[in-house]
Amino acid sequence: MSQAPGAQPSPPSVYHERQRLELCAVHALNNVLQQQLFTQEAADEICKRLAPDSRLNPHRSLLGTGNYDVNVIMAALQGLGLAAVWWDRRRSLSQLALPQVLGLILNLPSPVSLGLLSLPLRRRHWVALRQVDGVYYNLDSKLRAPEALGDEDGVRTFLAAALAQGLCEVLLVVTKEVEEKGGWLRTD
Repeated sequence: MSQAPGAQPSPPSVYHERQRLELCAVHALNNVLQQQLFTQEAADEICKRLAPDSRLNPHRSLLGTGNYDVNVIMAALQGLGLAAVWWDRRRSLSQLALPQVLGLILNLPSPVSLGLLSLPLRRRHWVALRQVDGVYYNLDSKLRAPEALGDEDGVRTFLAAALAQGLCEVLLVVTKEVEEKGGWLRTD
């Protein structure tokens, strides 16, 4: 499989794109889907469809460098016959039926810096989590390589820590069938 610019081949069976510009939403989509299906151009087209009459598109950066919002992610997944289900943080993570979930996309606060100088600003950053060959990985595009989280307990621990920091949103990437049946939620 050919890799996108900035993609890392290690570990060999895990697809991982590295951060470029403000394209973390594009990287998160490709990382959670484990292949390059989206580009900046495709995301920009989705933005135009979402706000066709808007001079300044509210779904991306004014500078044209990315920084796409959740509507772009949801529309991209819908175009593939998938869905993004928002995880209600008030629920216990033990209720999450991970085997029914293709992957997760988190929106986290991210510090802003200029070189070594840290600025008192917070931006938002999209991060993918995905199971590959029985192991869950943190596929954050800011990481040099995928970070193994382990089994279901490992990913739940990671999610609990991210949610505990506040300002974290979690989207479950599921099939339309799982979305319609609510199969992402344990009933036992």
